[in-house]
Amino acid sequence: MDALDRKILTELQMDGRLTVTELAARVRLSVSPCHRRVRDLEREGAIRGYRAVVDPAAVGLDFEALVFATLRWEGPDTVTAFEEAVTAIPHVIQAQRIFGEPDYLLRVATADLPAYQQLYDQQLARLPGVQRLTSTLVMKNVIDGRPLPAK
Repeated sequence: MDALDRKILTELQMDGRLTVTELAARVRLSVSPCHRRVRDLEREGAIRGYRAVVDPAAVGLDFEALVFATLRWEGPDTVTAFEEAVTAIPHVIQAQRIFGEPDYLLRVATADLPAYQQLYDQQLARLPGVQRLTSTLVMKNVIDGRPLPAK
Protein backbone atom coordinates (compact mmCIF):
# COMPACT_ATOMS: atom_id res chain seq x y z
CA MET A 1 0.00 0.00 0.00
CA ASP A 2 1.45 3.33 -1.03
CA ALA A 3 0.72 6.96 -0.19
CA LEU A 4 -1.90 7.26 -2.95
CA ASP A 5 -3.82 4.25 -1.59
CA ARG A 6 -3.74 5.89 1.84
CA LYS A 7 -5.13 9.12 0.37
CA ILE A 8 -7.94 7.14 -1.26
CA LEU A 9 -8.74 5.43 2.03
CA THR A 10 -8.73 8.75 3.90
CA GLU A 11 -11.14 10.32 1.43
CA LEU A 12 -13.49 7.32 1.45
CA GLN A 13 -13.54 7.26 5.25
CA MET A 14 -14.62 10.90 5.25
CA ASP A 15 -17.28 10.33 2.58
CA GLY A 16 -18.02 6.80 1.41
CA ARG A 17 -20.54 8.10 -1.13
CA LEU A 18 -17.96 9.82 -3.32
CA THR A 19 -18.21 8.88 -6.95
CA VAL A 20 -15.04 7.55 -8.53
CA THR A 21 -14.82 10.78 -10.52
CA GLU A 22 -15.00 12.90 -7.35
CA LEU A 23 -12.53 10.64 -5.57
CA ALA A 24 -10.10 10.75 -8.49
CA ALA A 25 -10.19 14.56 -8.47
CA ARG A 26 -9.53 14.71 -4.73
CA VAL A 27 -6.50 12.40 -4.92
CA ARG A 28 -5.28 13.91 -8.22
CA LEU A 29 -5.56 10.78 -10.30
CA SER A 30 -7.44 9.96 -13.49
CA VAL A 31 -10.68 8.03 -13.13
CA SER A 32 -9.61 4.65 -14.53
CA PRO A 33 -6.51 4.14 -12.32
CA CYS A 34 -8.45 5.45 -9.30
CA HIS A 35 -11.24 2.94 -9.93
CA ARG A 36 -8.69 0.13 -10.30
CA ARG A 37 -7.05 1.08 -6.99
CA VAL A 38 -10.41 1.16 -5.18
CA ARG A 39 -11.29 -2.30 -6.54
CA ASP A 40 -7.86 -3.59 -5.46
CA LEU A 41 -8.32 -2.13 -1.96
CA GLU A 42 -11.75 -3.81 -1.74
CA ARG A 43 -10.43 -7.16 -3.00
CA GLU A 44 -7.46 -7.08 -0.59
CA GLY A 45 -9.78 -6.35 2.35
CA ALA A 46 -8.45 -2.87 3.17
CA ILE A 47 -11.96 -1.62 2.41
CA ARG A 48 -14.34 -3.96 4.22
CA GLY A 49 -17.56 -2.28 3.15
CA TYR A 50 -19.62 0.89 2.95
CA ARG A 51 -22.39 2.02 5.29
CA ALA A 52 -24.36 4.99 6.49
CA VAL A 53 -23.50 6.55 9.84
CA VAL A 54 -26.80 6.96 11.69
CA ASP A 55 -27.40 9.45 14.48
CA PRO A 56 -28.53 7.35 17.49
CA ALA A 57 -30.84 10.13 18.75
CA ALA A 58 -32.63 10.23 15.39
CA VAL A 59 -33.67 6.60 15.85
CA GLY A 60 -34.45 6.86 19.56
CA LEU A 61 -31.27 5.22 20.88
CA ASP A 62 -29.54 8.13 22.57
CA PHE A 63 -28.69 6.34 25.84
CA GLU A 64 -25.32 4.61 25.77
CA ALA A 65 -23.47 2.46 28.28
CA LEU A 66 -20.08 0.80 28.31
CA VAL A 67 -20.28 -2.61 29.94
CA PHE A 68 -17.22 -4.44 31.20
CA ALA A 69 -17.74 -8.20 31.36
CA THR A 70 -15.58 -10.59 33.35
CA LEU A 71 -16.09 -14.27 32.59
CA ARG A 72 -15.69 -17.25 34.85
CA TRP A 73 -13.89 -20.14 33.21
CA GLU A 74 -16.34 -22.98 32.67
CA GLY A 75 -14.30 -24.83 30.07
CA PRO A 76 -12.96 -24.33 26.56
CA ASP A 77 -16.36 -23.34 25.17
CA THR A 78 -16.89 -20.43 27.59
CA VAL A 79 -15.53 -17.76 25.24
CA THR A 80 -17.33 -19.13 22.18
CA ALA A 81 -20.67 -19.37 23.98
CA PHE A 82 -20.34 -15.82 25.34
CA GLU A 83 -19.36 -14.36 21.97
CA GLU A 84 -22.17 -16.12 20.12
CA ALA A 85 -24.73 -14.97 22.69
CA VAL A 86 -23.54 -11.36 22.79
CA THR A 87 -23.54 -11.23 18.98
CA ALA A 88 -27.25 -12.06 19.03
CA ILE A 89 -28.14 -8.94 21.09
CA PRO A 90 -28.86 -6.09 18.63
CA HIS A 91 -28.41 -3.36 21.26
CA VAL A 92 -24.76 -4.37 21.70
CA ILE A 93 -23.33 -2.21 18.95
CA GLN A 94 -19.69 -3.03 19.62
CA ALA A 95 -17.93 -5.81 21.51
CA GLN A 96 -14.22 -6.15 22.08
CA ARG A 97 -12.28 -8.93 23.78
CA ILE A 98 -9.50 -7.30 25.77
CA PHE A 99 -6.40 -8.46 27.63
CA GLY A 100 -6.45 -8.70 31.39
CA GLU A 101 -9.50 -8.06 33.50
CA PRO A 102 -12.21 -7.47 32.52
CA ASP A 103 -12.41 -9.81 29.56
CA TYR A 104 -14.77 -7.81 27.32
CA LEU A 105 -15.85 -4.27 26.65
CA LEU A 106 -19.37 -3.91 25.25
CA ARG A 107 -20.88 -0.73 23.86
CA VAL A 108 -24.64 -0.77 24.33
CA ALA A 109 -27.26 1.63 22.92
CA THR A 110 -30.83 1.84 24.23
CA ALA A 111 -33.63 4.40 24.37
CA ASP A 112 -33.19 5.34 28.02
CA LEU A 113 -32.16 4.11 31.47
CA PRO A 114 -35.24 1.92 32.01
CA ALA A 115 -34.67 0.24 28.64
CA TYR A 116 -31.01 -0.33 29.57
CA GLN A 117 -32.01 -1.80 32.94
CA GLN A 118 -34.40 -4.20 31.21
CA LEU A 119 -31.71 -5.23 28.69
CA TYR A 120 -29.21 -5.66 31.52
CA ASP A 121 -31.55 -7.80 33.65
CA GLN A 122 -33.04 -9.92 30.86
CA GLN A 123 -30.10 -10.41 28.51
CA LEU A 124 -26.70 -9.10 29.59
CA ALA A 125 -26.73 -10.60 33.09
CA ARG A 126 -27.77 -13.94 31.60
CA LEU A 127 -24.96 -14.20 29.06
CA PRO A 128 -23.15 -17.53 29.36
CA GLY A 129 -20.03 -17.55 31.51
CA VAL A 130 -20.55 -14.10 33.02
CA GLN A 131 -19.06 -13.71 36.47
CA ARG A 132 -19.39 -9.92 36.76
CA LEU A 133 -20.71 -6.98 34.75
CA THR A 134 -19.76 -3.38 35.44
CA SER A 135 -21.51 -0.54 33.64
CA THR A 136 -20.38 2.99 32.95
CA LEU A 137 -22.87 5.42 31.46
CA VAL A 138 -21.72 7.58 28.58
CA MET A 139 -22.24 11.27 29.28
CA LYS A 140 -21.10 12.51 25.88
CA ASN A 141 -19.32 11.16 22.80
CA VAL A 142 -16.41 13.47 22.16
CA ILE A 143 -14.87 11.46 19.31
CA ASP A 144 -17.02 8.89 17.55
CA GLY A 145 -16.40 7.14 14.26
CA ARG A 146 -13.16 8.99 13.53
CA PRO A 147 -11.40 7.78 10.38
CA LEU A 148 -8.24 5.78 10.89
CA PRO A 149 -5.06 7.90 10.67
CA ALA A 150 -3.04 7.70 7.48
CA LYS A 151 -0.25 5.90 9.33
